[in-house]
Amino acid sequence: MTQAPFQLQPHNPDVLMCIANLSNDEVFTPPELVNQMLDTLATSWAAANNGASIWADKEVTFLDPCTKSGVFLREITKRLTVGLEKQIPDLTERVNHILTKQVYGIAITELTSLLARRSVYCSKYANGIHSIARKFRSEEGNIWFERTEHTWALDRCEFCRAARSEYARGRSLESHAYFFIHSNDLQEHLNSIFGGNMHFDVIIGNPPYQLSDGGFGASASPIYHLFIEQAKSLDPRYIAMVIPAKWYSGGKGLDQFRGTMLNDRRIRYIADFSDSRDAFSGVDVAGGVCYFLWDRENPGICTVESFRDGKNFCSERELNEFDAFVRDNRAVEIIHKVFANGGDTFDSIVSSRKPFGIPAAQRSNPFGDLLMFSSVKDGKISRSEVTKGHDLIDRWKVLVSKTSSEHAGQSDKSGMRRVLSRIEVMPPGSICTESYLAIGPFDSRAEAENARDYLRTRFARYLVSTVLLTQNVTKSMFEFVPLQKFSISHSDTDLFKRYGLTEEQQQLIIGQIKQIGDEVE
Repeated sequence: MTQAPFQLQPHNPDVLMCIANLSNDEVFTPPELVNQMLDTLATSWAAANNGASIWADKEVTFLDPCTKSGVFLREITKRLTVGLEKQIPDLTERVNHILTKQVYGIAITELTSLLARRSVYCSKYANGIHSIARKFRSEEGNIWFERTEHTWALDRCEFCRAARSEYARGRSLESHAYFFIHSNDLQEHLNSIFGGNMHFDVIIGNPPYQLSDGGFGASASPIYHLFIEQAKSLDPRYIAMVIPAKWYSGGKGLDQFRGTMLNDRRIRYIADFSDSRDAFSGVDVAGGVCYFLWDRENPGICTVESFRDGKNFCSERELNEFDAFVRDNRAVEIIHKVFANGGDTFDSIVSSRKPFGIPAAQRSNPFGDLLMFSSVKDGKISRSEVTKGHDLIDRWKVLVSKTSSEHAGQSDKSGMRRVLSRIEVMPPGSICTESYLAIGPFDSRAEAENARDYLRTRFARYLVSTVLLTQNVTKSMFEFVPLQKFSISHSDTDLFKRYGLTEEQQQLIIGQIKQIGDEVE
């Protein structure tokens, strides 16, 4: 892409590569990633328009509904400035047309509105003397911000579910009530803000990821999906957004959103980064990030490109093949072989969270009649304190830590992952706190030990890892692990042979999953 030969030409280094992020939830997007997304958009446009360039169309409109640094709008403007040169030869006229008729943004804070205007207009005031735009009458131009307040319904915002206890604050602090997702009639408001009957061909950006929901500790609820749903309501031709990858298989309150995404054949491309630092230098987003391209006019099979360890793997597949999205294309082939054998899956014998109704911080009772496995310190507890899972108490079972031993989306320095942490046999007369999941029941100690050893195989833990994107291990993470007969033991050698894994597939598993022995972790 030829750079624009005037003020929009970036300095070296690019200032937008040098500013600090607001937080891990409001991340400034690197220009390199933005241009990768714009290349994807341009390729799709050209394919649908007989090879025409989207940057040579003076009628196409773009909206960033969650503007922070202004990098999306800046890079779009640079490309349009080059692409429209033949149609609008005069540089000043061309830039005025682009900035007043094609490029729009909604800032997430007053600070970012000033930063974005400086990036796009070369002035924090669109009508200032230093602005490269010459036809704006307002200071805002087409990068708008106005403080928005949450709409409280008891203790929650009715739009974003933010906790009133966290965000009912004075005007001296940001409300984090983002305008784009806090409107009952967004189209009418956009018409009022920008003037005329607004319609955007492309909605693109990097939305805020989550807000505190007032739960225990650092509990937070995702909000990025609300930006996507609202963008669809505006009926654009394209949507492209970079978001956390947690939605693939988890995320609080994202079950319906995940189902919608996986069944939406207008999602034609997903770029997946299992390590977020490959997309955002120095930013660790648990589970990684992705960006997608949604194409209203061209439904079909999705191209999935996985970026991992300096390599990329590409395939075309239907997203709704499984209830969860498997990010590694190579893993899909292994899962196919597992399912080809038929039979039940391991999640059928895994408990839901808090299997015995005992909280993680439960104190032991020295006079209790049950053994209590705890992440703090194992102890005892009275049977009367157990509120659920009574059918498991007096049977053999296996416990697995509900928290993975590392960020599941990332490898250690050697490129290996353990995936599951504590895996231990629980005898009859025992329970565990909510720090663990309970597996079983089993008729004998030998069966429980065989089940424990099965979970310690690289094979089983690899299949868990295909959908374990954060540290939170849940029942659904075992949906691809085949259930075995635990009257016998199982080894990786036997399992590789049983499911017909090729040498390459075996080495893929061995190269990613750590070997663990019989030691208690």
